[in-house]
Amino acid sequence: MQESIVKFEHVSMQFPGVLANDDVSFDIKKGEVFALVGENGAGKSTLMNILYGINKPTGGNVYIKGKKVEKYSPSDAISQGVGMVHQHFMLVPSFTVAQNIVMSKEPKKMGIFYDLKAADKITENLVKEYGLEVDGKATVAEISVGLQQRVEILKTLYRGADVLILDEPTAVLTPQETEELFQVIRRIVKEKEMTVIIITHKLYEVMAISDRVGVMRQGRLIGVEETKNVNERILASMMVGREVLFDNIEKTGTPGDVQIKADNLYVADNRGLMAVNGVSLEVRAGEVLGIAAIEGNGQSELLEALTGMRPVARGEFFIQGEKSNGKTPGQIRELGLAHIPEDRMSTGVSLQSTITENLIIGKQKESAFSKYKTHLKQSSIARYAEELFEKFDMRGSGVETRVGDLSGGNMQKVVVAREFSFDTPTLIIAQPTRGVDIGAMEFIHKQIIAKRNEGCAILLASADLDEVFRLSDRIITLYEGKITGEFKAGEIDKMGISYYMTGDRSGGNGGQEGGAENE
Repeated sequence: MQESIVKFEHVSMQFPGVLANDDVSFDIKKGEVFALVGENGAGKSTLMNILYGINKPTGGNVYIKGKKVEKYSPSDAISQGVGMVHQHFMLVPSFTVAQNIVMSKEPKKMGIFYDLKAADKITENLVKEYGLEVDGKATVAEISVGLQQRVEILKTLYRGADVLILDEPTAVLTPQETEELFQVIRRIVKEKEMTVIIITHKLYEVMAISDRVGVMRQGRLIGVEETKNVNERILASMMVGREVLFDNIEKTGTPGDVQIKADNLYVADNRGLMAVNGVSLEVRAGEVLGIAAIEGNGQSELLEALTGMRPVARGEFFIQGEKSNGKTPGQIRELGLAHIPEDRMSTGVSLQSTITENLIIGKQKESAFSKYKTHLKQSSIARYAEELFEKFDMRGSGVETRVGDLSGGNMQKVVVAREFSFDTPTLIIAQPTRGVDIGAMEFIHKQIIAKRNEGCAILLASADLDEVFRLSDRIITLYEGKITGEFKAGEIDKMGISYYMTGDRSGGNGGQEGGAENE
């Protein structure tokens, strides 16, 4: 029997109005990879924040290496060998890798002066010991996201962690980077007898890397299973409380006329640097064109330009055959475009307004909801909001709840419900399921395909490569603002396409070659 290195004993965490953890008890073994899964709001991050000392439980006890935890703070957790790598990295971009790794625990000459050479040597030794290859003298701003994650892990290991918590560790990684990370995890667990806890929503990764998996739902622990005894379908059902069927999405649409077109488009980012470099594309009625790209390669700026949210530097774009350069977002919407924006907080919802008010935006002058376009029909609006509230399974105290008081996932449901309710021939979608749970994800995916099958032209960008593959009829890859490959569904796998996402058009000498490419 492996010894328990972490133990939760009847742990509860009560926030005002929310019981985030409800009488949770289980243990984690030394030298295992333990995956913790659950829908948004299930309590998994709260539980790990307790383990890392960010929160103190309102009930129950936590034990680390057999010793009851009495003091809760990250520094206390680190002193007991618990380290956490958050989804959003906490690195100083202008510092070197070595400087970031030793930050707050810098080596000193004569106990006074910062020893830069010693910092480089410490980093070199850590790289050799753990097999996490990274250049200690490189500036963090100059290295890839995957390498930045390695820096975060090395920083944690430098502080003596033998229990490593990884929060959504593959959210911004390519498939190759994910596999490289998993190889490192397997090695340090085997050779160093470390314990790794992974918080994730990607069930296929749970199957690939974990020894055991704990499933949470609505703050309670549903069960802990040996990974070899379950599969993705079983885990999804445990998470949601019913069967989840992602694989029954039907693709029956037939491409029609071009509805969205970009011709040699150049778009600058907020710094004035060119983020989109000569992109040409077409989206036809009855198809989903997916964009596969690592975040920060121009996909956000491209979609913002096509929806009128960002000016075009050069080139042209057309919505419904009409040139749309210089048009406002409102004018482009009037051409027949609905839009789910990437940043729901700043451009997707009005935080101070109610769910009802957010759902009616853009429809308030329709005859069904207003009289003479001057007086709102409150009863009709209320019935409409209630219907969408129920259909999209929004969770709150009711349609008069202020949107700013909702969880991120429920905010996203408000945006999706509103935009999908417009009967438009074109739809531009950015990150449709970011922050939503697996049950809502299944529902949204089916709605996207239903829209496509009705003849809607859909341009989709998602950081979730599985989502892009599941929904797209064609896929283009973007790297540094240029299209590096174009593929029909089934022409290439995720590993092959990831090479094009990093600018390698050879497909890594092993991927399948794509179709049209534009420079």
